[in-house]
Amino acid sequence: MIEIPDGLAASLREYGEESARALLAELPGRAARFLERWDLRVAGPSMHGRVSLVLPVTRADGTPAVLKLQQVDEETAGEWLALRTWDGDGAARLLAHDEATGTLLLERLRPGTQLASLPDGRAAVRVLAGVLARLSAVPAPPGLRRLGDVLADTLAALPGALAGPVDEEGRRLLRECVAAVREVADEPGDRLLHWDLHYENVLAARREPWLAIDPKPLAGDPGFELLPALWNRFDPAEVRWRFDLLTEALGLDRERARAWTLGRVLQSGVWEAEDGETRLDPERTFIGWTLLAR
Repeated sequence: MIEIPDGLAASLREYGEESARALLAELPGRAARFLERWDLRVAGPSMHGRVSLVLPVTRADGTPAVLKLQQVDEETAGEWLALRTWDGDGAARLLAHDEATGTLLLERLRPGTQLASLPDGRAAVRVLAGVLARLSAVPAPPGLRRLGDVLADTLAALPGALAGPVDEEGRRLLRECVAAVREVADEPGDRLLHWDLHYENVLAARREPWLAIDPKPLAGDPGFELLPALWNRFDPAEVRWRFDLLTEALGLDRERARAWTLGRVLQSGVWEAEDGETRLDPERTFIGWTLLAR
C-alpha cells in the first residue's frame, strides 16, 4: 500500500475542487500502476507538495529517481514539456512522463536540501539569480501558456477586483500596476519561464550544486519571473538590492523588468481581491510601491 501523507490528504480535501478530491481517491491505484509500468521500487517514505504526491523510487537499473503524481491543470499541464526542454540544464531531469495524468518520473536530487536553508540571504539570492538566468535563456517550446494570455485574463478580471472589498490603498496600487504593465503588454516575450522559482524550489544536488524543481511553465518575458525572489524570505531593506541583482544577472532591461514585475504584483492582487480580501498582501504591496517609486 502507498502511504498518502496526512498533510496531502488535508490539502486535497480543502482545495475546493472536485478534481482534487477525486485525485486523493485515485492516488494509491495510480501510484501502483506507474510503479509497475516503469518498473520502479519505492525507496523511502512518501513526500508531498500542496497537491502532489512524491515517491522516492529506484529504477530497475538501480538509478534513484522520484515519482511525482498530480492532477493536470493549467499550471501542471506543461511541466513535462518545460523539463524536457531544459534537459537538465539548471533543472532536474525528466526521465519519463505520462501526459494524460501529469505523472512524472524525475531525477532524484541528493542531498536535496532547499536553497531556503542557506543562512546567508544574499548568497541565496545570487544562487537563485544564476538558476533563473539559465532557465530563462531558453526559448519556450510551442504548446505552453503564454504571458500575453495570462495578462489579458488578469486585465479582464480587474474591474471585478476593483469593485470588491479591497481598501483604497489596494485599489490605488492595482491601478498603478496596470499603468506600468500596459507599457510593455504588446511585447510579452518568448522565453521559457519557470513562473514559481523561489528558495524552496531550488535543491542542492550532486550533478550540480543547485537545480530547480516544480516549474509552472509559461512562455514570456523573464521580468515576470522576479517577484518570488523578492517576496520569499522577504526583507524590506533588500528589495531594491535584489531587484538590481536579478535584472543584472538575467541581462534584463531594468524598466521592462520593473513593468513586468509590477504586472506580477497586479496578478497576485487581483487574485486576492477576487478572494474577498480587504487588504492586499503587505509584503507584495511594499514591493509594488518600492518599484513604482523607481
